[in-house]
Amino acid sequence: MTGRPPTPDPLPWPVVDNHAHLDHARAGEQPWDVREALAAAAAVNVTRAIQIGCELPSARWTVQAVAAHPTLLGGVALHPTEASALVTSSAVTSSAVTSAPDAVTGWKAFEAAFAEIEALAGHPRVRVIGETGLDHHWVPAEDVEGRAAQEESFRRHIDLAKRLGKVLQIHDRDAHDDVLRILDAEGAPERTVLHCFSGDAAMARRCLDNGWYLSFAGNLTFRNASGLREALAVAGPGSVLVETDAPYLAPMPHRGRPNASYLVPLTVRCMAEVLGTELEELCRVLDATSERLYGPW
Repeated sequence: MTGRPPTPDPLPWPVVDNHAHLDHARAGEQPWDVREALAAAAAVNVTRAIQIGCELPSARWTVQAVAAHPTLLGGVALHPTEASALVTSSAVTSSAVTSAPDAVTGWKAFEAAFAEIEALAGHPRVRVIGETGLDHHWVPAEDVEGRAAQEESFRRHIDLAKRLGKVLQIHDRDAHDDVLRILDAEGAPERTVLHCFSGDAAMARRCLDNGWYLSFAGNLTFRNASGLREALAVAGPGSVLVETDAPYLAPMPHRGRPNASYLVPLTVRCMAEVLGTELEELCRVLDATSERLYGPW
């Protein structure tokens, strides 16, 4: 990986990167070697991570990765934009969806993909259903079929998380009201996380009232993210998590560069400052919350 940022100072207590895509790469970059990525993170006391696979090739890779690396747990799902693409594409080749020899189309493609996600989710080291949710940034209102596919997919994943007793991680981009509407209608799982939380303080309060958790990424550190910092202050230490969404959303001063778990300390230090909490105490709380949500590694 080119132009790797300098390593931040280690945290005083181990923490978990609650959402990363170790199999993804930014344009022009190579993906991390998994062992190298985990070693770099462990060197700064980010000792464990949740690897997220949110389309079929990534979900398959995730199951292999968590089986091979004891410091990883996994999450699998169909990302909302993936759900839209499956339903609205005129044809999806079988290599992307299923081992069947024929191409599948529309809702058949979605059904085949979701069936495989459900099977992968049964792996004991897959503890998360996600990321699922809604994305109104990439799927505009005029794409009626695409948005309908996202909503149906979201409902299916909520049900799957409840049936399997797993954590639900939610993707919400420019879709706050509709995400909350569907969670209210379907009944959120007991353990629900708003991944890469992007709402304001009012939305944070509503989520907290429901007992949900807010996970903050490197964009919390951006100068124009005052609304996110206000939401974090409302939440308090016991209801929040930290993540990278790597390789996206690298924290300042590395904004725009590939993110990785070893940069989590920069976000945690920002969180401690916003919350007015001692750094070690915050790390201990973050670690305990991760264990409570996902169980032992």
